[in-house]
Amino acid sequence: MAISPDSKDWTWVLTEPCPECGLVASEVPPEDIGARVRADLPRWEAVLAKPSAGVRPAVGIGASDIWSPAEYACHVRDVFGLFAERLELVLTEDDPQFANWDQDATAIENDYAAQRAATVSAELVAAGTKTAAVFDAVSAAAWGRAGRRSNGSVFTTATLGQYFLHDVVHHLHDVNR
Repeated sequence: MAISPDSKDWTWVLTEPCPECGLVASEVPPEDIGARVRADLPRWEAVLAKPSAGVRPAVGIGASDIWSPAEYACHVRDVFGLFAERLELVLTEDDPQFANWDQDATAIENDYAAQRAATVSAELVAAGTKTAAVFDAVSAAAWGRAGRRSNGSVFTTATLGQYFLHDVVHHLHDVNR
């Protein structure tokens, strides 16, 4: 079954607590982002070790259009890579514009639903570890550098990290409901 595309603009999480996952992204010190990512990697591994990791939850009669834990993990794995790239852009270019990323098209193109949870787990941990290290390496003077999305949303290095961390935490919440 197809997944309903997510068309929300989630930048509001930079100014308001998320009522679903509880993260108050603006209160996370940017220098803690790498450590927060690394702390959540074992929780992702535990989710992906479950026999049901590749099964979409059933709602009512029939299959759901909610991703399985493995599909959420594929997304988070890809988010790690995307935000490592965006962070590198902000650190090396003046006011870069980020390329558009269609997460729903990526899920279809990469066939998230067919990926094995054990493989995704290893890839997610590797990508998360790498991205955490990139955030760890940001100097105090660089947290204010800016970049922007094509829709005009402006991020500093700090808010880019906070926004990114919300995605990781929120989807961990999704798979643990």
